[in-house]
Amino acid sequence: MRKVQPMRASRLIDQLTEAFDHLSWSGVAKILAVFGVLNLFWEVAQLPLYDIWYEATPAVITFAVLHCTAGDVLIGINSAIVAYLIVAGVYRSGTPPIWVLGMTLVVISVGYTAYSEWMNVYVWRSWSYSSLMPTVPPLMTGISPILQWVIVPMVTLAIARTLLHRRSRQSSSSEDRNT
Repeated sequence: MRKVQPMRASRLIDQLTEAFDHLSWSGVAKILAVFGVLNLFWEVAQLPLYDIWYEATPAVITFAVLHCTAGDVLIGINSAIVAYLIVAGVYRSGTPPIWVLGMTLVVISVGYTAYSEWMNVYVWRSWSYSSLMPTVPPLMTGISPILQWVIVPMVTLAIARTLLHRRSRQSSSSEDRNT
């Protein structure tokens, strides 16, 4: 049985640099903006599945949607970092395939969401589901937030991949013109 050695910090930094080589900071900002907008749309669309839709004022609902969207972006950033660290540990040579990163991100995000929804709905009672929200055992987590963390990250990664390929093709064609 092969013994797994911990990754040196310098190797991890090299892999992170390689992974984002074709992505500028403006590209990262665009991807985060897409992720934020998709989450905003999802938060608004799922409002009837929560009691707040029927019980709160428009101002409270607006604040809740913006607050939850900001939380979604932070969860997404942290999940992406953790997913990359896990996947980079497995794929020590080269950049991991985007689908492996995406699936790891989804597993982490769905796991966190199931726990967070359970804590907020059943333990802390920070919010509650309306009778329209289907739930998933064993924690009776709402299906909508679970689907949100399957669909939104995958759509965002598909868009990010398109941006990376477009940027890569543009830099290749500009190199061809310069030679």
